[in-house]
Amino acid sequence: MINALRGMKDILFLESKKYLFFLENCSRVAKNYGFEFISTPILEETALFKRSVGESSDIVGKEMYQFIDKGENNVCLRPEGTAGIVRSFIQNKMDKTLGVKRFFYYGPMFRYEKPQKGRFRQFHQFGVESFGVSDVKEDAMVILMLNDILNFFDIKTILKLNSLGCPTCMPHYRTKLVKFLDSLDGLCEDCKRRKDLNPIRVLDCKNERCQNLLSKAPLLLNELCGECKDDFDNLKSILDKFDINYEIDAKLVRGLDYYSKTAFEFVSDDIGAQNSVAGGGRYDRLVEFLDGKPTPAIGFAIGVERILELINIDEDRREGIYIGTLERDGQDLAFRIAATLRKQNKAIVEFEVKGLKNILKNADRANAKYCICIGEDELKNGTLWVKNLDTKENLNIDIKSLGEFQW
Repeated sequence: MINALRGMKDILFLESKKYLFFLENCSRVAKNYGFEFISTPILEETALFKRSVGESSDIVGKEMYQFIDKGENNVCLRPEGTAGIVRSFIQNKMDKTLGVKRFFYYGPMFRYEKPQKGRFRQFHQFGVESFGVSDVKEDAMVILMLNDILNFFDIKTILKLNSLGCPTCMPHYRTKLVKFLDSLDGLCEDCKRRKDLNPIRVLDCKNERCQNLLSKAPLLLNELCGECKDDFDNLKSILDKFDINYEIDAKLVRGLDYYSKTAFEFVSDDIGAQNSVAGGGRYDRLVEFLDGKPTPAIGFAIGVERILELINIDEDRREGIYIGTLERDGQDLAFRIAATLRKQNKAIVEFEVKGLKNILKNADRANAKYCICIGEDELKNGTLWVKNLDTKENLNIDIKSLGEFQW
């Protein structure tokens, strides 16, 4: 027997209902904020992620599904969504046109990491990206959108905020941080590697010993330039006006190298140690890094699998119509009725001839609200026998008035 690869799984049954429910409503909220859907390829050039995500990230260093294809191209399955959308933004010359571009996306991502609760090698993200606005109000709007999504699903989270500075204040802080790190003894191998490539990533280490060593590390919030400080203060002020509760986390850094200024994360206490359900921030230099025209940008991504653990849907809520036949001569009629009803409702048709008891049992399993049975009497009289599976009421409906019935 061939099984799914380790760290990858099928989405079935109740989880599939949650998955569609989640995507439909995230998309609805994003559209309400003026964002349009974009879809990019799952397979991209490896160079795209090495240049954007950064050599210091665990994604590039350890976790990419990377290989040489039959055309001798170095390619990989996308480990995250932003880089591909920025590539599309540049390739389609959107960086050369005036105006704001706002997109939302969803789909599978791939990272070759150790599978554990809430983390898979194939996982799914829903995210948004906004290009062309440097004003911190855009940062606030994106955070408010994510807050609206989480509130819709009644997911209790805590918003954590930080600023990662800019090219003006980051070099001075980097020098100060490296000097501090050089004074430490006992950092893990990942931190030693990050110190040389992107030292701010050291602050993100989950190793308990490293966290103890870093307890007195200098903080970027204390080194921000005037512009970054003003932006961060303005962002907090806007969130205060909209009654968005947040915590300042001076050691919050995003896992990817392209972030600057605003960084944020929504965390939940309901999903264990890996408690981040969504996060994002500003990446004003990434378009330029990938050879586009300098363009301010900000976005976020939600880990779908983690969110699904927290979503509750009404499993008992019945919907749709189940159509069964007691007579072989009723199969064509069942087919036509289903086609008519699908214009206004979900309709499932069963072509195999069965007894009434089995038809009702199958309708119950399908969680249908109504069951239609077509037998000899119905074919002769031009009527339909209908059972409301919520109220248990039995009805007889004239086929000619089928479209008028309030299902």
